[in-house]
Amino acid sequence: MAKIGVVVLLLFLSLYVFPQLGSAQLQQNYYANICPNVETIVRNAVTKKIQETFVTVGATIRLFFHDCFVQGCDASVIIVSTGNNTAEKDNPINLSLAGDGFDTVIRAKAAVDAVPQCTNKVSCADILAMATRDVIALAGGPSYAVELGRLDGLSSTASSVNGMLPPPSFNLDQLTSIFAANGLSQSDMIALSAAHTVGFAHCSTFANRLYNFSPGSPVDPSFNQDYAAQLQAACPPNADPNLAVANDPVTPGSSTTSTTRTYNKEWASSPQTKSSSRTRDRRPSSTHGPEPAGISAGLCYRDHEDGAGRSQNRVSGKHSPQLRLLQLIERKKNKTKQGCFTLFKLQNCIHS
Repeated sequence: MAKIGVVVLLLFLSLYVFPQLGSAQLQQNYYANICPNVETIVRNAVTKKIQETFVTVGATIRLFFHDCFVQGCDASVIIVSTGNNTAEKDNPINLSLAGDGFDTVIRAKAAVDAVPQCTNKVSCADILAMATRDVIALAGGPSYAVELGRLDGLSSTASSVNGMLPPPSFNLDQLTSIFAANGLSQSDMIALSAAHTVGFAHCSTFANRLYNFSPGSPVDPSFNQDYAAQLQAACPPNADPNLAVANDPVTPGSSTTSTTRTYNKEWASSPQTKSSSRTRDRRPSSTHGPEPAGISAGLCYRDHEDGAGRSQNRVSGKHSPQLRLLQLIERKKNKTKQGCFTLFKLQNCIHS
């Protein structure tokens, strides 16, 4: 089963570019004369994959996040290790990335390359960005324009991942800090947390909160008692480390053992009902600045509630520029990676 094992998954990471990154620019019509139907091709491939398993949604979003927070959105996370190099995907924090996320990119790339005009002309980095947008939309989330023109990364090392991805135990201050280091505000972080409404979390990431929280309180007192009992039933002591439960127990149609199939903003209220297995998705105490509605506040900003207290859906318009692309790799001659999955071999993914 797939889990979304990172704090907040960057569903709009591909929209905007840091201005200080030089002349490299993305554009929505980048492939207009190269592979004009690329977005339709990718979406069709993603649709077929989701029809086979809904795990595809969480797996693809999480793969995108793990890629973008390490050296930028360059698809380096999908490069395989060799005898001379241990790649990003084999760093311990990436070992739980679900195979369905990788398979989504592989299938979409194969579908694109099957069109003669498009063969070897669309980067895997762009395919992953488009596929992420598509799984979100197909799961009931918002659709948004993806700006294209990324290069695939030239290197992928396990050591480059160290310290770049937040563990499940991070609190609000720690999360705010690591996102700020990547040019993303606390509001950006909160808005992007709706990705936690799909997918699963491994029992091992929160078992200490169920059984060994403190000497005087084995169960974390911040848990809703009924929810803690559900988690204990699903995750017994010393459970198989591969055992996982649904991230979102609040949305109708979901439970600890069956994930919701709707990407939504209802989970914004779950920290207030203390129904989150993740330390980082609760309302952690913070000594710095105003406390947000919770790390998992979904697609809403606390400062954009209407008079009745209803959070507004802000996925475009004036808020979009806040959701920037991390570390865009500049398009430079003589720096074309010859493969998405192994360095220098297999598929030529990049249009140069």
